[in-house]
Amino acid sequence: MTVTEAAAERLVRIGEVARAAGVSVRAVRYYEQQGLLIAERSPSGQRLYRQDTVTLVRFFQQMFAAGLTSRRIAKLLPCWDTGHTDAEQRAMLRAERDRIQAKVDDLQAALDRLDEVIAITDTHP
Repeated sequence: MTVTEAAAERLVRIGEVARAAGVSVRAVRYYEQQGLLIAERSPSGQRLYRQDTVTLVRFFQQMFAAGLTSRRIAKLLPCWDTGHTDAEQRAMLRAERDRIQAKVDDLQAALDRLDEVIAITDTHP
C-alpha cells in the first residue's frame, strides 16, 4: 500500500521502530513476515509503521521471552487490538498465563536456592 506524504508524517520507518523497541531491523521484518505487523509503503517503497508499533514489538518480545510462538502471538493479536475475546481465546489466554506462572514459580524457587547458597557462602568465606 502506498501512502501520501501527509500520511507518511504520522508513520515511522523500520529503523526507528527497531531502535525504539530495542530490536534489530531484521526482527521487525520477521514480525512482518509472520503476519504480526503490517507495513505501509512510502512512494519510494520504504516500510512505514504506525507509531504504536513500538509498543506492539515490545509485547512480541515479552511473549517470545515467555515461550510463545509467533503463531500463538498471532492468535493473541485480536485480543490486543479489540479487547474482545471469545471463549476459545480466553481459554488460550488463561492456559498461557498458567504456563508462564509455572515458569515464574520455578525461577523463584531457583532464586530462593541461590539466595540460600549465597547466605551460606557469606558466613563461610
